[in-house]
Amino acid sequence: MRKTTSRSGDVLAPVRIGRLSIGALGILALALGTLQSVVEPALPLLQRELGVSPAEGALVGNALLVTGAVVTPVAGKLGDRYGGKRVLVRLMAVVSAGGVAAALAPNLPVLLFGQVLQGAMVGALPLSFILVRKHLPAGASQVAIGLVVALFTGGGIVGTLIAGPIADGLSWHGMFALPTLAVVVATAAVARLLPHDPPLRSGHGIDWPGVLLLSGTLLAFMLGLVTATRDGGLPPLAVCAVALLVAALAAGWVAVERRAVSPMVDLRMLAKPAMWHACVLTLVITTSFGMAAFLLPQLFGVSADGYGFGAGTTDIGLFLLPGAVAGAVSDSVGGIAARRFRPRAVVVAGAVVTAGTMLALASLHTAEWQLVLAKVLTAFAAGVGTTTLLAGTATAIETADIGIATGLLVVTRVIGVALGAQAAGAVLDAGAEPMTGLPAESAFVTGFMAAGLVAASSLFVVRLTKKGAQA
Repeated sequence: MRKTTSRSGDVLAPVRIGRLSIGALGILALALGTLQSVVEPALPLLQRELGVSPAEGALVGNALLVTGAVVTPVAGKLGDRYGGKRVLVRLMAVVSAGGVAAALAPNLPVLLFGQVLQGAMVGALPLSFILVRKHLPAGASQVAIGLVVALFTGGGIVGTLIAGPIADGLSWHGMFALPTLAVVVATAAVARLLPHDPPLRSGHGIDWPGVLLLSGTLLAFMLGLVTATRDGGLPPLAVCAVALLVAALAAGWVAVERRAVSPMVDLRMLAKPAMWHACVLTLVITTSFGMAAFLLPQLFGVSADGYGFGAGTTDIGLFLLPGAVAGAVSDSVGGIAARRFRPRAVVVAGAVVTAGTMLALASLHTAEWQLVLAKVLTAFAAGVGTTTLLAGTATAIETADIGIATGLLVVTRVIGVALGAQAAGAVLDAGAEPMTGLPAESAFVTGFMAAGLVAASSLFVVRLTKKGAQA
């Protein structure tokens, strides 16, 4: 626990926080997890209501992930520099504004803008950890952090369940309005109950050029996929121009990060074999999972007159619920697996399960239970695999570098899910029927096979990195 200092320089006793303060942080995490997760079961509905393609629909969820990927590395630095409570309250104001924009959105661009603002919610977790560490002893802070994380995860389950009933009872706008109201109330409680924490002096600034370049790279890549696969696609010259733009932004980001005094993502860590092995495997695993996570609700929502199931948002939420629970459980199981088995063995097992599931789904997708089981298996395998890599990397590097390494893996995890979902949306757009504009069954088959092959490629990565380690 840290002590505060008065203006005269006298050291004061640290300000303790009680159960009400911890409860306020937990309720805020619950509300944020709910707001984050209402989109997944509602994507088919949103696409119909807004008249957009699957690839454009993928942008709705990915806009939040992109913001989260760039906010996560800098949120803790901002909290240390300006005070965790101050930054948390301001970030929640941004999230609330995004929720209001999404709730009132008349079209896709406004909804995307709201999702971009809502992505700031990812910074709430590291900021909550800062506040807990400053105002509680070590043992109590571990319990409080576990509670906050558990409630954020629980919020994901709540959002999956309530999206449909709210959309049916009110409208899809209400899916964003009600959780946003809960965020506003919880933020007010946090502002009222938690003491102000003093900022820490830091000689390094925030890497804003790196933040902007990473955001631009991800957005350019995703928008490029959308425009290249819809309405007949882009001319080859335009596709090359988009690819060059993405490459230029990515190269600029790498150059900035390598030279920055305090980079948002310290790429020098990738020089360590354990680090880049874990990053590559995490990217492959999460890309495959992102594809599966996007394709399954899309198939549930396809009209039952064809090859789909005609499920509404409520039914889709219920179908996805077992997978959400499996994903939540997988984090704790991944920690246990990291202690008992080698990370490579866990990754191989997860890759085999995911690849086998997706390849089987390419030919067997005629019953709801098949898709439900596929979501459970892929969510569990991806969660266990990435958590094991995270824990294994944390024990394989120096203690001083743990924060940098885990932050890099978290960013990689978010980017992989976003890229996988966007790629799956592009596959469905490319396989759309000319007359209806809806994806053909063959597009889903292609998507499932692609997800399976991406998962299987992690076996090749494991083999390649093992040879590199032996050499």
